[in-house]
Amino acid sequence: MITGQYCRTMAQYNQWQNNGLRNLIKAMDEEELRLDRGAFFGSIFGTLNHVLWADILWLSRFGAGDPPDVPAAQHRDMTPNKAEWDRLRFITDGRINTWAAGLKEVDLTGDLEWYSTMLDKTMRDPKTLCAVHFFNHQTHHRGQIHAMMTAAGQTPIDTDLSLMAE
Repeated sequence: MITGQYCRTMAQYNQWQNNGLRNLIKAMDEEELRLDRGAFFGSIFGTLNHVLWADILWLSRFGAGDPPDVPAAQHRDMTPNKAEWDRLRFITDGRINTWAAGLKEVDLTGDLEWYSTMLDKTMRDPKTLCAVHFFNHQTHHRGQIHAMMTAAGQTPIDTDLSLMAE
């Protein structure tokens, strides 16, 4: 289904996109970031925290660190402000790149089993599907963030994978 190279490319894409968002977010008011815009996680900031929380959770499932310190029910409030989000996003993107850089094809074989607190049950899926979901989840929610930021008068960077620098 996928390879370690796919994961490395998507980790690089994730960091490129998040760096573009980080630059815009630094210039935005906290109030503007927290405005409920009718998205699934409400605000730009709530959605940013959701993606960050999920990234840390998936890294822990992949054996690349501890799970988030924040319980699932409070994930939208994972970070208290944009400076802390920026710091933790930077660290997490580095962790994602390190995880992907160390992947061998054998690391993507077999199933991954974990307990989902949100669903209150044990889950099991192929590791390749879990890795695809990990990156797809980021891209999906960044698309929502991109739309909210555009509506707020910001100009996010292009999202086309083919435009990413090597």
